[in-house]
Amino acid sequence: MASGTVKVEIDGHIAVMTVSRPEKLNALDLDMLKALGDAADEVEANRAVRVAILTGEGKGFSAGGDIRAWGGMEPQEFGHAWVRYGHRVFERLATLRVPLIAALNGHALGGGLELAGVADIRIAEEHIKIGLPETGLGMVPGWSGTQRLVKRFGAQVVRRMALGGEIFTAEEARNLGVVDAVTPSGNAVAAAKDYAQRVAARGPAALEIVKLLIASANGEDNGTAVEALGSILAAKTGDLKEGVASFSEKRPAQFKGEW
Repeated sequence: MASGTVKVEIDGHIAVMTVSRPEKLNALDLDMLKALGDAADEVEANRAVRVAILTGEGKGFSAGGDIRAWGGMEPQEFGHAWVRYGHRVFERLATLRVPLIAALNGHALGGGLELAGVADIRIAEEHIKIGLPETGLGMVPGWSGTQRLVKRFGAQVVRRMALGGEIFTAEEARNLGVVDAVTPSGNAVAAAKDYAQRVAARGPAALEIVKLLIASANGEDNGTAVEALGSILAAKTGDLKEGVASFSEKRPAQFKGEW
């Protein structure tokens, strides 16, 4: 299916989300942000999906936020309609119930690297470049480049990109832990699908739980993981069944402490 400027294709247990604005190297505007959110919702709702892949159409993964989309905004509009909205969309992708693999088929710069950063695994083609060039424009990374990326890549790596303006090759990024694997040019999506098959063969409930636990350990979830896991546990108990039944039957609950 297509969702605005993001294509969603589901094949068995694997969903592929493709950012589709190749004439702009998949630079993000407000329509694309909305489409990314819609794509995340579609993947989340399909219980057959066990793993998802995020990639870009054409020669680029994503060149980041389209300057023409935000350059003329007033400060308040920029903060709310652009930065905060983008945060919500990226958080939606980062907290997908299924593992997410980013297939970096082209450069991932600025907001493009922040988009890649929402994934659990990153596979990059050997020719790509990675960086956070925002300060060269007098801007700061706005979609969790100084927050999520620090937690996932380490503060010093982000300092080198955001303060020093360093642009890393795919191999340098792999050595720094920014990407997990480097593949020949043109092979990122195929490599991601191979990895996705490995993930999809594992226990889906265990994968979902482990993803929540890792997010909690990494300080990324603000308690969401704990409450989600607690709610799942409670939902499986006999006590909950009795509570729902007593409510429906308009009688006092007779709890037995049944798990």
